[in-house]
Amino acid sequence: MSEKIKIGDYLIVQRQKYTKLQKFVNQNATVQLGKDQIELRLAENHPYQTTFLLVPKQERGKRLYTLDALSTPSEIRNLKDLLIKESGHDNRNIIDDRQSQTLSTEEILKLREECESSSEVIGKLVENSKSFATKTEYSQEKYLKRKEKKYCEYITIRRPSVRLLADIYWRLDPEKVLGVRFDTLSQIISYSGVCNVGNYLLYESGTNGLLPAAMLNSIGPQTRAKLVHLHPGNVAQKKALLAMDFPNEQLARCVSVNIYSVLRHFYQDKEMNNGEKVPLEEIMEAKPEPESDKSEAVANDEGVNGTHKRKHEADDGPEAIEEEPNTKLVKLDNQKLLWEIENKAAAEIMRDKFDSLVIVAKEHPYSILKALLPFLKSSRPVLIFSTSRELLTECYVELKSEASVTYLRLTSNWMRQYQILPNRTHPDVTMSGSSGYLLTGYTIGN
Repeated sequence: MSEKIKIGDYLIVQRQKYTKLQKFVNQNATVQLGKDQIELRLAENHPYQTTFLLVPKQERGKRLYTLDALSTPSEIRNLKDLLIKESGHDNRNIIDDRQSQTLSTEEILKLREECESSSEVIGKLVENSKSFATKTEYSQEKYLKRKEKKYCEYITIRRPSVRLLADIYWRLDPEKVLGVRFDTLSQIISYSGVCNVGNYLLYESGTNGLLPAAMLNSIGPQTRAKLVHLHPGNVAQKKALLAMDFPNEQLARCVSVNIYSVLRHFYQDKEMNNGEKVPLEEIMEAKPEPESDKSEAVANDEGVNGTHKRKHEADDGPEAIEEEPNTKLVKLDNQKLLWEIENKAAAEIMRDKFDSLVIVAKEHPYSILKALLPFLKSSRPVLIFSTSRELLTECYVELKSEASVTYLRLTSNWMRQYQILPNRTHPDVTMSGSSGYLLTGYTIGN
């Protein structure tokens, strides 16, 4: 894992508190932050955590910026020390009549084009504000932070981590990670007991690769532990897994396979070897609905590249479109061979049984749990996550009646974030509600 930024890496671009996941595809790669377009080419070979100054490029009609690395954090202008010279005792006499700023919208837009830095723009706004000097120091700081957020001229490029990826996906859309918030994710990793020893079984029906990335991160690089990642579609979502840039040795410890195909492979081998017929249809009576080939192709392109592409657009050129039939057959044979190799590898691990089972599903989890529970060793943790309490309650009742899992607990997470500042500590005004429910327990020996 390189300590420096290089082409092909996934980057976390941070502008104040806003973060965005971006792939550094090539020298011409850019990242869009609001209305600003930022070139990434000058970030190459700089260490991660480097802060860059946004330098505007003179292109008419575009807010295009290039990067200039800062050698020390002290180069960042401290607007609080520069602009706060006097403050008022309270804000009771300030009237919000929207007339305190003497500059018009057109004049402010002109300032953005003429000034070399955003600090100069904010300075002009402060100078032309009638009420800034009479505000309290706290109000002045809040005003500057709002303007910095709007006109900020610095970005920091960070290496992707599980926490940052969880925050980004949750902020964009909780459905992208099936409603798994970062505090719930930490509990999933803790309850499942994932470490650098043992084999672990995960079923998830679409979290952009966040769950397998988090579990593989806990497994570590130098270990013999293995992770079998089951999914309902033809192609596993792996964007977060690829963004973590694990070493090849560590990445090879995660085997991603379709849940139905690997169970069929496992029981067909068992039937051939032992001569006993296994009712596979009863085990997978609630098989997940297969998605169409078109939607799977789009999902694969979106999961890896972050963009929707048609099949012919994903190819390199016209030569790829006008392939000979034999070439297509070879490709299909290679894909089939890879699919069979992964199924065989997963089935081998399933024969040795697993040390924990994690299910994060948007469908009813009981049929999945019933199919996967026989592959778990005794006295091992079982964990099911769902955004629906009723589904987990049904699982709880069924497991109680079967007596196959003990110490069952159904819990709900409620996290409240606080703003911690001198003389103004209070809960955040807006926060997310429940982050789903967890059903945990331990298997009883068969």
